[in-house]
Amino acid sequence: MLIDLHGRTALVTGSTQGIGRAIAATLADAGARVAINGRSAETVDAVVAELLAEAPQRNLVAAPGDVTDEAGTDAVLSAIGHVDVLVNNLGIFGAEPALDITDDEWRRYFEVNVLAAVRLIRATLPGMKERGWGRVLNIASDSAIVIPAEMIHYGMSKTALLAVSRGFAKDAAGTGVTVNSVIAGPTHTGGVESFVYELVDPALPWDEAQREFMRLHRPQSLLQRLIEPQEIANMVAYLSSPLASATTGAAVRVDGGYVDSILP
Repeated sequence: MLIDLHGRTALVTGSTQGIGRAIAATLADAGARVAINGRSAETVDAVVAELLAEAPQRNLVAAPGDVTDEAGTDAVLSAIGHVDVLVNNLGIFGAEPALDITDDEWRRYFEVNVLAAVRLIRATLPGMKERGWGRVLNIASDSAIVIPAEMIHYGMSKTALLAVSRGFAKDAAGTGVTVNSVIAGPTHTGGVESFVYELVDPALPWDEAQREFMRLHRPQSLLQRLIEPQEIANMVAYLSSPLASATTGAAVRVDGGYVDSILP
């Protein structure tokens, strides 16, 4: 199968590192014009330069701005123009005892992980519907289904994203626009490395720490290893393409078999 996104413009939020960066590079390699987003203009410019150094043919746009507020969202969208593929990847996570999570933390997780995505969908979906083609992808998590005891607030926000995806898919019904969520399993990123070391002995070498983390905290993973960001990006590229025209309103799993279910 050939994934061809030439002529399409994609925005990947939080794309200066980790899963977002892998998604942005993969969409660009498929021919899309891709907007790299992060809060710092300096960081965004540096990542654009790095990605172009890897593959000079990539068509990249610097789109710095904080999409967790309206002004930042407007700045990002102004730098891009119209958006054909929206990937809401930005998210925060962290471990905290359930009874210690404050009202402010509950609000912060909702505003960053859910409301920022909703705001961007509201801004871009009308244009997609009018043009008769578009893709909206919300990066969710296995934590949306298997709520971790150590980060209930994060799980709540990712469960909400599943509902957001399904609801906006209904709004886009029959327009040629698809809206889906991607349930990413435990993935190897810099942020996750720090998180792993919060939960296991920080003196352990990384390979041992990863195995100990999976054994103690994610034992139901069928892969029995962390997923690599490129593996998430591959699924996102497919769902962003014309090949996935009949997949909408879905929660598609790239979770390494972590969720113990025969349904998505």
